[in-house]
Amino acid sequence: MIALTSPEQRLQTKPALFGLLNSVPHPTIVEMIATAGYDFVLLDLEHLPHNETLLSQCIQLAQQHHCAPLVRITVDDIPRAGRLLDMGAHGIVLSRAESAQQVAALRDAMFFPPAGTRGITGGSVTGFGTLPLAEYIRQANERLWLVPMIETPDGVAAIDSILRIPQVTLVMEGALDLAMSMQLGPQPTHPEVEAQLHLLASRCAAAGKRFCANPRTPEQRLRWREQGIDCWLCGEDRGFLFRTLQQRLHELSSS
Repeated sequence: MIALTSPEQRLQTKPALFGLLNSVPHPTIVEMIATAGYDFVLLDLEHLPHNETLLSQCIQLAQQHHCAPLVRITVDDIPRAGRLLDMGAHGIVLSRAESAQQVAALRDAMFFPPAGTRGITGGSVTGFGTLPLAEYIRQANERLWLVPMIETPDGVAAIDSILRIPQVTLVMEGALDLAMSMQLGPQPTHPEVEAQLHLLASRCAAAGKRFCANPRTPEQRLRWREQGIDCWLCGEDRGFLFRTLQQRLHELSSS
């Protein structure tokens, strides 16, 4: 059993939070991410196959190294949210969130009454009974991460109503899918896309919610820092691994 910790609790001891998208679904990779010092890891059920035994191992390894395991799901998987949290996930990221109704449905699936409608169980999340159920319910309702990921114009348009849901922890951006849905092609740094990202960030700030930036250029990183962003998605492990493998091969083969 690992205690749930909200972003606010984590930020009491450090100036910013950093996370990574896990696109190579294997426990060893997740353990490496956590051991490297990332604050959270996104375990992806939107694009990747994941059996529940493998996913449970990834969640437990991240927890053991004090890295918050978040699971990214689609709207169709909202009914699975409670089971994912029962496995030990610290939160759920809803991909392509487009309405307050979708986010409210996720809230209901994640949180216990009176905040939601999630059913209760014991198991590892309560230390097999060593943590009283009432205390686990309190911690879950106060500390789970509910994270809408905005990736479409409809999601941008709905941001104010989404942010009015009290349990929303922070908002993530999906600039690549946003560019695609804006009919701009695979251009996540297109000026029109950047304008929408800054709109999202400003609406989050106005609502007192965190915006999690995913900078793709040094210029973007600098601009987000100047705006006081303290939550960062640092890319995905698959790209880092592939580029490092390529670079090492190039270094040795060209010498």
